[in-house]
Amino acid sequence: MRIGYARVSTDDQNLDLQLAALKKAECDNIFTDQGVSGAKFARPGLEQTMAALSKGDTLVVWRLDRLGRSLTKLVELVDQLGENGVQFVSLTECIDTTSSGGTLLFHIMAALAQFERSLIGERTRAGMLAAKARGQHVGRRRAMTQSECVEAQRLLELHSSHTVAEQFDVHPRTLLRSLRRYGLEAQQLA
Repeated sequence: MRIGYARVSTDDQNLDLQLAALKKAECDNIFTDQGVSGAKFARPGLEQTMAALSKGDTLVVWRLDRLGRSLTKLVELVDQLGENGVQFVSLTECIDTTSSGGTLLFHIMAALAQFERSLIGERTRAGMLAAKARGQHVGRRRAMTQSECVEAQRLLELHSSHTVAEQFDVHPRTLLRSLRRYGLEAQQLA
């Protein structure tokens, strides 16, 4: 069975072109999503499509970006289809995993996606090292600044750690950790 899937990002857009192409490709059943971003892979029409597919079926889309925007997620999805015995066809890009050439093309795309992920990782690590070298904080924003910690240390002389932590909207353990980070001691942590 050939099952088609079509998607447009906004309610103003029209599915007619995709539906006509999928009907011409002899799809037995067509599922759609209208007004849903391709960045999300949790879509009602796509979920119906995936549920309808079984071993020996073929998923047909008009273009790859109608299935999704993330090449990495597309590769994962098509790999999952293959593991379940489902073939994949993208009409515009002439990808057809029922043929050896289509499978090769798709695997080349998968290799490029892996290469892209590696490059992103390398650039991220290089950027973090450069930021550290410039003395910038890398990672999640700290819960408390140094001046807040100095103020908290002063308040701890008069109030409990729970009261002071509540004032700074942090957990008492976060308060203690923050004070230690800046070399400050807590006078009262009861």
